Amino acid sequence: MIIVKVKNAGSIEQAIKQYKFKINKTKQLQKLRERQEFTKKSIKKREQNKKSVYLQKKKSQLES
Repeated sequence: MIIVKVKNAGSIEQAIKQYKFKINKTKQLQKLRERQEFTKKSIKKREQNKKSVYLQKKKSQLES
């Protein structure tokens, strides 16, 4: 549960901004979207491998 403390003179806009920042930082929205539908472990592994290959290529391009 995300708690945002609003000071007496604090504005609602600042509280909303803090709330959005905390949601992005804790990755709650991503987790919620992942849980909407079931994905098999094999598909998760495949996506993870794709991502790692992509990052390795990027890293090797930067070093060259």
